Amino acid sequence: MFIQGSVDEMVGTYNLKRLFVFRTAVIASELAAIGLAVYWQAAKLPLTFMFSVIGVYSLFNLYVWMGLRKKSSASANEFFLHLVLDVLALASLLYFAGGSSNPFVSLFLLPLVIVAATLPRRYAWGMAAVTLGFYTLLMVINVPLTQKMTDHTHDNLAGHTMAATKDFSLHVLDMWFSFLLAVGLILFFVVSMAEALRQRNQKLAEAREKHLRDEHMVSLGTLAAGAAHELGTPLATMAVLTKEMEQEYKQQPELLEQIEILRSQVDRCKTILGQISARAGQIKAESGHSEDVKNYLQYCLSRWDELYPKTAISVSLKGCDPAPFIVVDETLNQAIINVLNNAAEASPERIELRAVWTHSELDIEVRDFGAGLSPAALKELGKPFFTTKKDGCGLGFYLAQEVVRRLGGDVSLTNHRDGGACVLISLPLQKLLAE
Repeated sequence: MFIQGSVDEMVGTYNLKRLFVFRTAVIASELAAIGLAVYWQAAKLPLTFMFSVIGVYSLFNLYVWMGLRKKSSASANEFFLHLVLDVLALASLLYFAGGSSNPFVSLFLLPLVIVAATLPRRYAWGMAAVTLGFYTLLMVINVPLTQKMTDHTHDNLAGHTMAATKDFSLHVLDMWFSFLLAVGLILFFVVSMAEALRQRNQKLAEAREKHLRDEHMVSLGTLAAGAAHELGTPLATMAVLTKEMEQEYKQQPELLEQIEILRSQVDRCKTILGQISARAGQIKAESGHSEDVKNYLQYCLSRWDELYPKTAISVSLKGCDPAPFIVVDETLNQAIINVLNNAAEASPERIELRAVWTHSELDIEVRDFGAGLSPAALKELGKPFFTTKKDGCGLGFYLAQEVVRRLGGDVSLTNHRDGGACVLISLPLQKLLAE
């Protein structure tokens, strides 16, 4: 039996190495048990067949050990298949040694416990089916376990054969029900505990990842606050100088036009720094104002258009009417504008923005018509300080992504099938809805 699972479910070679040790111990125990049965209990066993099974089993174990040196990971399916082969080897030995009447039939529980403790629930149910199936089969098909008996021993036991046979059959049936009960307990308790541990470990890993992202954001916020404070003085100096230059070069229209552009950019920088100072440490619901989604998006587009007036943009805004009202979040404005900036830099001629909203969700798709991104860039984008631009600092897309995640949404970046790159922002509106 083989369970179809995700290829991404990797258990690592550590579990396979432990299984190799477990298998080695089982082989040694089987050889010791055969020796005791033959020489101490005078049992008649088909040693040729049993040693053949153990020999093949040992060769397989050696093959696994050689393969572990070349592998760095193993799938859950592969690990499960190894355990199924272990069950098959044990069932083959038990077939030649009395079947379900053999006391070592309880070893069927070991693979089940291993699966329950290391793999997801569906694998545990699969292993339960495998072990129960072999156990049941060995009750019907097996080579009876007999002893080498002298004539005197044979005469003493002959009178009790029929009664002992009936009692032994009941004993075998009781062993089967006992095994079934043990399987049920393992599935109920061990699997539940292992599942809870896996979920806890997953939540801990997610919490650690979130903590690292938050540390990045805190450090960037500290840098931004320091930069805002330090840039205030040089910007004020530049504003004074450009104002004086406007008065001095009134008679030179071409130069005056360039000075006015410079002055407007300085004023914009001062405005942005003022917004940072005004909004730092404030909660959006206390400092923001409410606006419907459509007007909010149009406001973001108008702000972006001031930065890239020469880039044509195709806009599609669709959704329920009336549009839901949300509390305006300045950080979300900056996130959307950052995504538009990246698209405009990759495709200065034209870009596209499509937005669709419901009463509970907002989806924004921004597409450029540039050369697209390499697989390596697609994998790395979103990490701080990674950039594909010559003069980029690698923070725009990262900050946009973190803002959307903070609001409960997600950002994905792909190459469009018709060329260019495409950013999709999926944003639940629960945290932004105005009361």
